[in-house]
Amino acid sequence: MKEALKKIVDTFHQYNTEHMAAQAFGLREDIVYDALVIAPSFTPYKLHIDEYCSVTTLKEGAYIAGYLVESGNLRIAWIKIGSSAGNLIDHMALCAELSFKRMFFIGAAGGLKDTFQLGAVCTPSFSLSGSYADTYLMKKSIQENMLFQKIIPDMTYVDKVVSIGKAKGYDIRKASVFCTPSIALEYTHLDEIKSFGTDLIEMETSSFYLMTDLFELPGIALLVVSDNSALGAALVGRTEEQQKQYDYGRNTVLPDMILTLAAE
Repeated sequence: MKEALKKIVDTFHQYNTEHMAAQAFGLREDIVYDALVIAPSFTPYKLHIDEYCSVTTLKEGAYIAGYLVESGNLRIAWIKIGSSAGNLIDHMALCAELSFKRMFFIGAAGGLKDTFQLGAVCTPSFSLSGSYADTYLMKKSIQENMLFQKIIPDMTYVDKVVSIGKAKGYDIRKASVFCTPSIALEYTHLDEIKSFGTDLIEMETSSFYLMTDLFELPGIALLVVSDNSALGAALVGRTEEQQKQYDYGRNTVLPDMILTLAAE
C-alpha cells in the first residue's frame, strides 16, 4: 500500500470510526481474502456465481452489500456498491482495512462503436478520466484538474488475464473506455464523447485503476457490454438474441473468470 492511501485512510479515521469495512460490508479483518470484487449494482447472485460455488450474504444495506464467495479453500470478498467514481473511491478506501491478494472490478459498459456486440466481455486498455472525483483522489489541491487524463492499467497483468480467458475459450477484448459522471447526461454530450475515439463508456474504471495503483496489488476490470449507441441497442428493451448474448457474458464468462483469476 502506498503512503498516499495510508494517508487517505488515516485522515478519514480522524473524523470517523475504524473498522468501517466490517460495519459496512460484514467483512473480517483477520482473514486474508484471495480476491476483492468491487461491483456496482452486481451481486454474486445476479451473476449466478452461486451456481458454481457457495455464497454467503454478510450484510445488506439500502445501497451497498457484502458477500463471501467460497469454493474449496478459495475465499473471495465481494462488495456491491452504487454507481459512480465517488462511490468506488469511498468504498475501496474502506477496504484498505482488509487484507486481500488481488482486486477485480466487475461492471457493465455501453458500446460506442459498432464492433462491440451486447454481451462482449472487455477489459480497458486505458480509461479516460471524466469524473472530478479522480482529482480529489490524486491531486494535492482540488483546484487542480485531471479531467480526461488517460489512466493505463498494468498491461502485463491485462495481457495475462486475456490469455487465461483465451485458454478457456473466451474472447476478452481490450478496449479503450471513456468514464462519464452521468448516465442520463452522457447522451446530450454523446458526439463530443465519441470525438475522444474510445470504444466504450462507463463510470468507474479510471478510478478503479488509480486505486489499484495505490493498493499496489494486481487488479483487472472486466466489463460486459450492456448496450451500444452505435448499434441502436438500448439498455432497456433488448431483443431475445441480444438478451441471450448479454446473459452469456454476464452469467457464464464473468463468474468463471472471477473464480479462475482468484485462484491464480
